[in-house]
Amino acid sequence: MNKIVPSLWFDTQCEEAMNHYVDTFNGAPYKKQESSIVSITRYEKGMDAPGADQMEGKVLTGIFELAGQRFMALDGGPIFKFNESTSFYVECADQKEVDYFWNKLSAVSESEQCGWCKDKFGLSWQIIPKQLGELLSDPDPVKSKRVVNAMLKMQKIIVADLEKAYNG
Repeated sequence: MNKIVPSLWFDTQCEEAMNHYVDTFNGAPYKKQESSIVSITRYEKGMDAPGADQMEGKVLTGIFELAGQRFMALDGGPIFKFNESTSFYVECADQKEVDYFWNKLSAVSESEQCGWCKDKFGLSWQIIPKQLGELLSDPDPVKSKRVVNAMLKMQKIIVADLEKAYNG
C-alpha cells in the first residue's frame, strides 16, 4: 500500500477522469500492472457539506490505481484548478509507448513543451522515454548538452531525434 497518495480535485468530472485514466493505463503497450477504480463514495441528499445539495450523485471520494500507484480524487466544485506546478511523470519504454500516452493524454497543444502535456481535465503529465535519462547521463558533456538542446525544441519527445543529436 502506498504511504503517499496524490489527491486530485476535479470540478465535477472526477468519475469521467478516473475512467479515462484507468482505460488509458490498461491499454498501454507494455502494461505491467492492472489499473482500476477501487472505490467510489458519492455525495448524497441531506449531507451537511457546503454545496453538497448541488453535488448529489457526484464523487465525494474516489480511489483508483494506475500501474500500482494509488490516487484519491473528488468532485469539489470550481474552487481549485490544476496547474503545471504539479505533474505526473510517465516513464516510457520506447517511442511506441511515448506515442500511445501522448495521444491519450495530450489535449491542450499550447501546453506541450519538452515532453509535458495537459489532458482534457487540466492535469499535466510528463511523457518521457527512458532513453532521455540514459542519453542525458552520458559522461561526455558535449553529447548530453546536444541532447538537452534537442529536447528543448520538442513538444512530444522523439527518441530518434534525441539519438541523432547525441551522435552529433
